[in-house]
Amino acid sequence: MKIPVYSIKVPEYNMRTEPDSEKIGKKIDNLIKKHFLRKKVAIRGLSSHEHPGKSMDDLIKIIKETGHDRYNPKRSGDRYENIKNKKIDLFAIDLKITPQARIMEKLIEPFYTWPKKFGRKPIRLNIAIIYDLSKLKRVVHQYEGRTDIKRDGFVFKNPNKKSEAILGIIKF
Repeated sequence: MKIPVYSIKVPEYNMRTEPDSEKIGKKIDNLIKKHFLRKKVAIRGLSSHEHPGKSMDDLIKIIKETGHDRYNPKRSGDRYENIKNKKIDLFAIDLKITPQARIMEKLIEPFYTWPKKFGRKPIRLNIAIIYDLSKLKRVVHQYEGRTDIKRDGFVFKNPNKKSEAILGIIKF
């Protein structure tokens, strides 16, 4: 199965100033809607800059081969630990793509603001993986010291065919 990769230029999305998440998100949303309208998906946003020694194209090649960006089991993930130590393959937002959907601003904004709360540099997303939601299973989980229940964790229904869950990849 050939996984399509779509590209969009967003030069206004830089880390010199806080990004206009709504404006930038809308631009990327239009591309998502063009290719995935009315599909139920899970979208994982990530930054190739968080993968030292890998270019964006290197990382996309790995994603196409493995089905995700967790290619190194020795590399610790962000927020994969949870109270009951449930297995989580990836974190993503899930939704049905509608003409009115506001998607990417929900990913862009927290990747800028959340790291800053902990004294770290903001993260610029540059890859979005679009998964077929029917090929993932939700993992409801909770973090140590928190009372909220999280619903953003997923595992692949067929762990031997992870790549088949990918509908497309967007680089920006």
